[in-house]
Amino acid sequence: MPTLLQIDFAFSGPFGDELAEALKDLAISIADEPGFGWKLWTENEGTQEAGGIYLFEDAATAEAYLEKHTARLKGLGIAEVRARVFDVNEPLSSITNGPVG
Repeated sequence: MPTLLQIDFAFSGPFGDELAEALKDLAISIADEPGFGWKLWTENEGTQEAGGIYLFEDAATAEAYLEKHTARLKGLGIAEVRARVFDVNEPLSSITNGPVG
């Protein structure tokens, strides 16, 4: 079953185009993760937060990525990583144009 992973954390920047340039190689490597479907990168300079919304093919691949990414973030000095995992209701998501199928 498709699985959505939501991650966010305190982040002091950079944001926008500067962040896109700095993390381009990371984005390329994320795209090659097992079971990966897509990621929306999230950022809010006003509240000093960043993160992402991911779609994986199943809970196992989402959980494996979460473990790997949490360790990577902690290695970069991010103390608290907030994450939530959700099953995706494909029939309802299809009606509302959700990119899951």
